[in-house]
Amino acid sequence: MDSIRQEKVQRFEEFVDRRLKPDLARAIAERDKVFEQQKVFSDLKKNIENLEKNSVTSLRTLVNLGSEVYMQADVPDTRRIFVDIGLGFHVEFTWSEALNYIAAREEKLARFAKGLGNYSNCPKRGLTKGGLMYDRVTNLLIELMPKFQPLLCQHLHQEE
Repeated sequence: MDSIRQEKVQRFEEFVDRRLKPDLARAIAERDKVFEQQKVFSDLKKNIENLEKNSVTSLRTLVNLGSEVYMQADVPDTRRIFVDIGLGFHVEFTWSEALNYIAAREEKLARFAKGLGNYSNCPKRGLTKGGLMYDRVTNLLIELMPKFQPLLCQHLHQEE
């Protein structure tokens, strides 16, 4: 009986190490990318609102060329801006068009981040309720819990 229990525990530990931990790491990295995108859009929105509020028609700024190398740039007309919409594409917007686009993207990113924040949706493939992997993990935990409960209680009493 002990060898069967040990085999099941080992299989579960392997499953956690090989499947759940990498899935969780990928989900956290994906969530962090979404949070960074939200910050970029929030900063862009604040900058556009500042330009509108202060009626700025031209400006001088530093542009990051990459690898933290900056170059001074003169912008003669700030009424139109280019916004990175993804996949290397940039669209020229007026301030109001850019704010509308940013609002739509922020809403979409917020919905996506909300889905990533829920632990059961984090590793989306296989761990959603009703999914095969979710059922396997649940069944294994249900099967192992009664067997390990005395050991867990004993361990907890030793710590006290």
